[in-house]
Amino acid sequence: MLHDPEFWVAVAFFCLIGVFIYFKVPAVIAKALDERSDKIKQDIDRAAKLKADAKALFVEYQRKQRNALKEAEEIIAHAKAEAARLAQEAEAELQASLERRRALAEAKIAQAEAQAVKEVREAAVDLALAAARRIIAGRLEGAKADTLVDQAIADVGRKLH
Repeated sequence: MLHDPEFWVAVAFFCLIGVFIYFKVPAVIAKALDERSDKIKQDIDRAAKLKADAKALFVEYQRKQRNALKEAEEIIAHAKAEAARLAQEAEAELQASLERRRALAEAKIAQAEAQAVKEVREAAVDLALAAARRIIAGRLEGAKADTLVDQAIADVGRKLH
């Protein structure tokens, strides 16, 4: 038995086990494994918390994105409505401007017509006066004719002007 190598291997194995137990190697190994297990559990918990936070942030950003899209659509709708309103105002302003120009042109035309009528009347009066003078001067003679002509001219001038 002392010469048997298997015996010595068994003795060495049990001595090694004894040394491990004496120096509390299993407790150290168990403690190291427990510490590692706790560290892994903490890492998993931290990762789960980070995942939950990331999911919450993702949901929050999705909500913000939906709100931003909704706000952008509202802004676009408001801008379209404002553009339509401005176009209507511009159209109304253009119509008012055209109406003012038309009225101004009509007023100028009426004024020109009135001026033309006045000039024609004045020319007709002058012509009538000249014709009356010639006719009366040809039929009447002397001082009496001059008096009648002057009186007629004054009357015609007052009546036509």
